[in-house]
Amino acid sequence: MSWRSCILIEPVVPSPTETHSFVYSSYPSSGSIRTSASLFVLLSLVAGCGDQRATAPDRLRMATTTSTRDSGLLDRLLPPFQKQHNVRVEVIAVGTGKALKLGEMGDVDVLFVHARAAEDAFMNGGHGVRREDVMYNTFELLGPPDDPARVKDLAVTDALKRISASEAPFISRGDDSGTHKREMRLWEAIDVRPNWPAYQESGQGMGATLTIADEKSAYVLTDRGTYLNFRGRIDLESLAAQSEDLRNPYGVIVVNPNKSSAAGEELAGLFVDYLISPDAQQIIDEYRLAGEQLFVPLRLEVSPQ
Repeated sequence: MSWRSCILIEPVVPSPTETHSFVYSSYPSSGSIRTSASLFVLLSLVAGCGDQRATAPDRLRMATTTSTRDSGLLDRLLPPFQKQHNVRVEVIAVGTGKALKLGEMGDVDVLFVHARAAEDAFMNGGHGVRREDVMYNTFELLGPPDDPARVKDLAVTDALKRISASEAPFISRGDDSGTHKREMRLWEAIDVRPNWPAYQESGQGMGATLTIADEKSAYVLTDRGTYLNFRGRIDLESLAAQSEDLRNPYGVIVVNPNKSSAAGEELAGLFVDYLISPDAQQIIDEYRLAGEQLFVPLRLEVSPQ
Protein backbone atom coordinates (compact mmCIF):
# COMPACT_ATOMS: atom_id res chain seq x y z
CA MET A 1 0.00 0.00 0.00
CA SER A 2 1.43 3.40 -0.93
CA TRP A 3 1.61 6.32 1.47
CA ARG A 4 -1.01 8.13 -0.59
CA SER A 5 -3.63 5.73 0.74
CA CYS A 6 -2.82 6.60 4.35
CA ILE A 7 -5.35 8.52 6.42
CA LEU A 8 -4.23 11.69 8.21
CA ILE A 9 -6.59 12.79 10.94
CA GLU A 10 -6.20 16.27 12.44
CA PRO A 11 -8.55 17.32 15.24
CA VAL A 12 -9.98 20.82 14.97
CA VAL A 13 -10.88 22.74 18.13
CA PRO A 14 -13.48 25.53 17.82
CA SER A 15 -11.84 28.93 18.24
CA PRO A 16 -12.95 32.10 20.01
CA THR A 17 -12.97 35.42 18.19
CA GLU A 18 -9.56 36.83 17.38
CA THR A 19 -7.29 33.87 18.07
CA HIS A 20 -6.74 31.62 15.09
CA SER A 21 -4.15 29.08 14.05
CA PHE A 22 -3.66 28.37 10.39
CA VAL A 23 -1.95 25.04 9.77
CA TYR A 24 -0.79 24.65 6.19
CA SER A 25 -0.08 20.96 5.74
CA SER A 26 3.04 20.17 3.75
CA TYR A 27 1.65 16.77 2.73
CA PRO A 28 0.80 16.58 -0.99
CA SER A 29 -2.70 15.31 -0.25
CA SER A 30 -3.60 18.25 2.00
CA GLY A 31 -4.63 21.63 0.72
CA SER A 32 -6.90 22.89 3.43
CA ILE A 33 -6.46 25.52 6.11
CA ARG A 34 -7.70 24.57 9.54
CA THR A 35 -8.45 26.82 12.47
CA SER A 36 -8.00 26.25 16.20
CA ALA A 37 -8.14 28.28 19.38
CA SER A 38 -4.48 28.05 20.38
CA LEU A 39 -1.26 26.23 19.82
CA PHE A 40 -2.63 22.72 19.61
CA VAL A 41 -1.22 19.18 19.55
CA LEU A 42 -1.37 17.42 16.19
CA LEU A 43 -2.76 13.90 16.50
CA SER A 44 -2.04 11.78 13.45
CA LEU A 45 -3.45 8.33 12.80
CA VAL A 46 -1.97 6.46 9.89
CA ALA A 47 -3.88 3.35 8.81
CA GLY A 48 -2.21 0.47 6.98
CA CYS A 49 0.98 2.34 6.12
CA GLY A 50 3.63 0.24 7.84
CA ASP A 51 7.13 1.60 7.38
CA GLN A 52 6.02 3.96 4.60
CA ARG A 53 4.57 6.49 7.06
CA ALA A 54 5.87 10.04 6.45
CA THR A 55 8.11 11.65 9.07
CA ALA A 56 6.11 13.92 11.37
CA PRO A 57 6.89 17.57 10.61
CA ASP A 58 8.45 19.94 13.14
CA ARG A 59 6.38 22.75 14.58
CA LEU A 60 6.97 26.52 14.40
CA ARG A 61 4.71 28.69 16.53
CA MET A 62 4.08 32.12 15.02
CA ALA A 63 2.00 35.06 16.20
CA THR A 64 1.05 37.51 13.50
CA THR A 65 -1.54 40.14 12.77
CA THR A 66 -5.07 39.64 11.55
CA SER A 67 -4.17 41.83 8.58
CA THR A 68 -1.71 39.28 7.20
CA ARG A 69 -4.39 36.63 7.61
CA ASP A 70 -7.28 38.67 6.23
CA SER A 71 -5.25 39.86 3.23
CA GLY A 72 -4.68 36.25 2.15
CA LEU A 73 -0.90 36.65 1.96
CA LEU A 74 -0.14 33.78 4.34
CA ASP A 75 -1.94 31.39 2.01
CA ARG A 76 0.83 31.99 -0.54
CA LEU A 77 3.77 32.64 1.74
CA LEU A 78 3.77 29.72 4.17
CA PRO A 79 3.41 26.53 2.06
CA PRO A 80 6.83 26.74 0.30
CA PHE A 81 8.62 27.16 3.64
CA GLN A 82 6.70 24.29 5.21
CA LYS A 83 7.42 21.97 2.33
CA GLN A 84 11.13 22.82 2.16
CA HIS A 85 11.77 22.33 5.89
CA ASN A 86 9.06 19.77 6.75
CA VAL A 87 7.61 22.27 9.21
CA ARG A 88 4.06 22.92 10.32
CA VAL A 89 3.60 26.63 10.99
CA GLU A 90 1.00 27.13 13.69
CA VAL A 91 -0.26 30.67 13.39
CA ILE A 92 -2.11 32.71 15.98
CA ALA A 93 -3.60 35.77 14.27
CA VAL A 94 -4.20 38.59 16.76
CA GLY A 95 -3.46 42.29 17.06
CA THR A 96 0.21 43.29 17.19
CA GLY A 97 -0.02 44.19 20.88
CA LYS A 98 -1.35 40.73 21.76
CA ALA A 99 1.21 39.09 19.48
CA LEU A 100 4.05 40.86 21.29
CA LYS A 101 2.61 39.75 24.63
CA LEU A 102 2.62 36.15 23.42
CA GLY A 103 6.28 36.62 22.54
CA GLU A 104 7.09 38.07 25.95
CA MET A 105 5.49 35.04 27.61
CA GLY A 106 7.36 32.60 25.36
CA ASP A 107 4.17 31.15 23.92
CA VAL A 108 5.41 31.56 20.34
CA ASP A 109 8.76 31.30 18.58
CA VAL A 110 8.47 34.06 15.98
CA LEU A 111 6.46 37.25 15.43
CA PHE A 112 5.34 38.82 12.13
CA VAL A 113 3.93 42.23 13.08
CA HIS A 114 3.59 45.89 12.10
CA ALA A 115 4.13 48.44 14.87
CA ARG A 116 7.74 49.57 14.72
CA ALA A 117 7.88 51.49 17.99
CA ALA A 118 6.41 48.55 19.89
CA GLU A 119 8.74 46.15 18.07
CA ASP A 120 11.76 48.25 19.07
CA ALA A 121 10.58 48.26 22.68
CA PHE A 122 10.20 44.46 22.50
CA MET A 123 13.78 44.10 21.27
CA ASN A 124 15.18 46.62 23.78
CA GLY A 125 13.48 44.67 26.56
CA GLY A 126 15.44 41.56 25.61
CA HIS A 127 12.37 39.64 24.47
CA GLY A 128 13.68 39.15 20.94
CA VAL A 129 17.10 38.23 19.54
CA ARG A 130 16.70 39.19 15.88
CA ARG A 131 14.45 41.55 13.92
CA GLU A 132 14.32 42.08 10.16
CA ASP A 133 12.33 44.38 7.90
CA VAL A 134 10.18 42.38 5.48
CA MET A 135 7.67 44.51 3.57
CA TYR A 136 5.27 47.39 3.79
CA ASN A 137 1.85 48.37 2.64
CA THR A 138 -0.28 51.39 3.50
CA PHE A 139 -3.15 52.26 5.74
CA GLU A 140 -6.37 53.50 4.20
CA LEU A 141 -9.02 55.77 5.69
CA LEU A 142 -12.32 54.35 4.48
CA GLY A 143 -15.75 55.85 4.64
CA PRO A 144 -19.27 55.62 3.18
CA PRO A 145 -19.75 56.73 -0.44
CA ASP A 146 -21.76 59.80 0.56
CA ASP A 147 -18.82 60.92 2.75
CA PRO A 148 -20.83 62.97 5.31
CA ALA A 149 -17.72 64.55 6.84
CA ARG A 150 -16.45 65.63 3.40
CA VAL A 151 -12.95 64.20 3.78
CA LYS A 152 -12.26 62.90 0.27
CA ASP A 153 -8.71 63.63 -0.96
CA LEU A 154 -7.71 65.38 2.26
CA ALA A 155 -4.55 64.51 4.17
CA VAL A 156 -5.44 61.90 6.78
CA THR A 157 -4.89 64.29 9.72
CA ASP A 158 -7.18 66.91 8.14
CA ALA A 159 -9.72 64.20 7.40
CA LEU A 160 -9.73 63.05 11.03
CA LYS A 161 -10.20 66.64 12.20
CA ARG A 162 -13.36 66.88 10.09
CA ILE A 163 -14.63 63.51 11.24
CA SER A 164 -14.20 64.45 14.90
CA ALA A 165 -15.68 67.94 14.38
CA SER A 166 -18.78 66.47 12.76
CA GLU A 167 -18.90 63.58 15.25
CA ALA A 168 -19.47 61.20 12.35
CA PRO A 169 -19.63 57.44 12.99
CA PHE A 170 -16.15 55.92 13.31
CA ILE A 171 -15.28 52.31 14.12
CA SER A 172 -11.93 51.68 15.79
CA ARG A 173 -10.41 48.27 16.33
CA GLY A 174 -9.64 49.24 19.91
CA ASP A 175 -7.50 46.14 20.37
CA ASP A 176 -3.91 47.44 20.66
CA SER A 177 -3.18 46.10 17.19
CA GLY A 178 -0.74 47.78 14.84
CA THR A 179 -3.65 49.46 13.07
CA HIS A 180 -5.12 50.65 16.36
CA LYS A 181 -1.74 51.96 17.48
CA ARG A 182 -1.41 53.96 14.25
CA GLU A 183 -4.93 55.33 14.62
CA MET A 184 -4.12 56.51 18.14
CA ARG A 185 -0.94 58.17 16.90
CA LEU A 186 -2.93 60.06 14.29
CA TRP A 187 -5.50 61.28 16.82
CA GLU A 188 -2.67 62.35 19.11
CA ALA A 189 -1.00 64.26 16.25
CA ILE A 190 -4.08 66.47 15.89
CA ASP A 191 -4.65 66.69 19.66
CA VAL A 192 -8.04 65.00 19.53
CA ARG A 193 -9.39 62.50 22.02
CA PRO A 194 -11.94 60.36 20.14
CA ASN A 195 -14.79 59.97 22.60
CA TRP A 196 -17.95 61.20 20.87
CA PRO A 197 -21.02 58.90 20.96
CA ALA A 198 -20.66 57.63 17.37
CA TYR A 199 -17.01 56.64 17.92
CA GLN A 200 -17.05 52.94 18.80
CA GLU A 201 -14.48 50.21 19.36
CA SER A 202 -15.05 46.79 17.81
CA GLY A 203 -12.44 44.92 19.83
CA GLN A 204 -12.07 42.61 16.84
CA GLY A 205 -9.75 41.91 13.92
CA MET A 206 -9.53 43.95 10.75
CA GLY A 207 -11.94 41.94 8.66
CA ALA A 208 -14.66 41.94 11.32
CA THR A 209 -14.09 45.64 11.98
CA LEU A 210 -14.53 46.47 8.29
CA THR A 211 -17.78 44.54 8.25
CA ILE A 212 -19.08 46.45 11.27
CA ALA A 213 -18.02 49.81 9.80
CA ASP A 214 -19.75 48.95 6.56
CA GLU A 215 -22.97 48.00 8.34
CA LYS A 216 -22.92 51.29 10.27
CA SER A 217 -21.80 53.46 7.29
CA ALA A 218 -18.87 54.59 9.41
CA TYR A 219 -15.33 55.74 8.83
CA VAL A 220 -12.53 53.31 9.68
CA LEU A 221 -8.75 53.01 9.42
CA THR A 222 -7.56 49.78 7.80
CA ASP A 223 -4.53 48.28 6.15
CA ARG A 224 -4.68 48.28 2.36
CA GLY A 225 -4.28 44.52 2.03
CA THR A 226 -7.38 43.70 4.04
CA TYR A 227 -9.33 46.46 2.31
CA LEU A 228 -8.56 45.06 -1.13
CA ASN A 229 -9.53 41.59 0.03
CA PHE A 230 -12.87 42.88 1.35
CA ARG A 231 -13.59 45.54 -1.26
CA GLY A 232 -16.05 43.41 -3.20
CA ARG A 233 -18.02 42.71 -0.02
CA ILE A 234 -18.36 46.22 1.42
CA ASP A 235 -19.51 49.60 0.16
CA LEU A 236 -16.85 51.65 1.99
CA GLU A 237 -14.43 53.61 -0.18
CA SER A 238 -10.87 54.81 0.29
CA LEU A 239 -11.07 58.55 0.90
CA ALA A 240 -7.99 60.22 2.39
CA ALA A 241 -4.96 61.00 0.25
CA GLN A 242 -1.90 58.82 0.71
CA SER A 243 1.04 60.21 2.70
CA GLU A 244 3.96 59.08 4.85
CA ASP A 245 1.56 59.07 7.83
CA LEU A 246 -0.14 56.05 6.26
CA ARG A 247 2.94 53.95 5.49
CA ASN A 248 2.70 50.56 7.22
CA PRO A 249 5.95 48.56 7.60
CA TYR A 250 6.07 44.91 8.73
CA GLY A 251 8.88 43.21 10.62
CA VAL A 252 9.69 39.66 11.71
CA ILE A 253 11.19 38.89 15.12
CA VAL A 254 12.83 35.78 16.59
CA VAL A 255 11.67 35.41 20.18
CA ASN A 256 14.40 35.05 22.83
CA PRO A 257 14.92 31.27 23.23
CA ASN A 258 15.21 31.74 26.99
CA LYS A 259 11.48 32.42 26.84
CA SER A 260 10.66 29.84 24.18
CA SER A 261 13.00 26.99 23.19
CA ALA A 262 16.28 26.45 21.39
CA ALA A 263 14.51 24.31 18.80
CA GLY A 264 12.00 27.09 18.26
CA GLU A 265 14.79 29.62 17.81
CA GLU A 266 16.43 27.50 15.11
CA LEU A 267 13.19 27.16 13.13
CA ALA A 268 12.36 30.83 13.69
CA GLY A 269 15.76 31.79 12.31
CA LEU A 270 15.15 29.69 9.23
CA PHE A 271 11.76 31.35 8.80
CA VAL A 272 13.28 34.82 9.04
CA ASP A 273 15.91 33.84 6.48
CA TYR A 274 13.10 32.64 4.23
CA LEU A 275 11.00 35.82 4.54
CA ILE A 276 13.90 38.03 3.46
CA SER A 277 15.07 35.61 0.76
CA PRO A 278 14.57 36.43 -2.94
CA ASP A 279 12.01 33.62 -3.27
CA ALA A 280 9.73 34.88 -0.50
CA GLN A 281 10.25 38.51 -1.45
CA GLN A 282 9.19 37.62 -4.98
CA ILE A 283 6.02 35.98 -3.65
CA ILE A 284 5.25 39.16 -1.70
CA ASP A 285 5.96 41.32 -4.73
CA GLU A 286 3.75 39.27 -7.04
CA TYR A 287 0.80 38.80 -4.69
CA ARG A 288 -2.22 40.54 -6.20
CA LEU A 289 -5.91 40.94 -5.51
CA ALA A 290 -8.13 42.17 -8.33
CA GLY A 291 -4.94 43.03 -10.21
CA GLU A 292 -3.61 45.31 -7.44
CA GLN A 293 -0.46 44.84 -5.40
CA LEU A 294 -1.03 44.52 -1.66
CA PHE A 295 2.49 44.58 -0.20
CA VAL A 296 5.85 45.96 -1.29
CA PRO A 297 8.88 43.81 -0.37
CA LEU A 298 11.73 45.63 1.36
CA ARG A 299 14.49 43.11 0.68
CA LEU A 300 13.98 42.39 -3.02
CA GLU A 301 16.87 43.50 -5.16
CA VAL A 302 15.67 44.78 -8.51
CA SER A 303 18.04 44.14 -11.38
CA PRO A 304 18.93 47.25 -13.42
CA GLN A 305 17.13 47.46 -16.74
